[in-house]
Amino acid sequence: MQIDLNADLGEGSAHEEAVMAFVSSANIACGGHAGDAGTMRDSLRLAARFGVAAGAHPGFPDREGFGRREWHFPPDEVTAFVREQIEALKAVAAREGVRLNHVKPHGMLYNMAVRDAALARAVAQAAADSGVGLYFGLAGEGSVMLREAAALGLRPVGEGFADRGYAPDGSLWPRGQAGALLPAPAATAQGVRIAREGRTQAVTGEEVRVPAGTLCLHGDGSEAAALARDLRAALESAGVRVAAPGH
Repeated sequence: MQIDLNADLGEGSAHEEAVMAFVSSANIACGGHAGDAGTMRDSLRLAARFGVAAGAHPGFPDREGFGRREWHFPPDEVTAFVREQIEALKAVAAREGVRLNHVKPHGMLYNMAVRDAALARAVAQAAADSGVGLYFGLAGEGSVMLREAAALGLRPVGEGFADRGYAPDGSLWPRGQAGALLPAPAATAQGVRIAREGRTQAVTGEEVRVPAGTLCLHGDGSEAAALARDLRAALESAGVRVAAPGH
């Protein structure tokens, strides 16, 4: 068994280096919801030092709301701003001698693309235009994100979430509601179960299929470093090899 362990980084967290030491992929904010040329450079250097695959983490151009507010743009505008963010990270990565491995949308852009095929296509089009072949999207047999990415010639990778609660339909339980964010012990247990069994339990009790090739933990919480360490150790103890897709 093998799974990727990814974290959303480059967002100003004080725990970034400690998290980077335990993940196999880093999704680096690239100027939309967070990040600038300096933070991108620092995150790419950390990724190179720890042997972590680096990817782009584009979001809505909404720093005030950290990319977690709902916005509505025409599809061509979405493709344009997502492509601009990916290309900004690519430019810094080229100067650092780092190859970008994947693209993973951020926050509300991701959550809206889960249920909106036109938006999912617009975001995936930007990744395809940028030549970054791997694309992370919500795992599920009917995943709109993965379907649209595959249709554009990208290699889709289903993503599960260790530290987020699930709804019965396989979507993420809404932030702000009880059960949306799991405490570290529950997140570790959920991450191992998704990796080993491809399933977990929804907040409301139902069994949910989560056929994931990559597993996310959020890198900005106070427990992020400890969770990354404990989850990596628990996965390996359970016989799961942790490695980035294609590595």
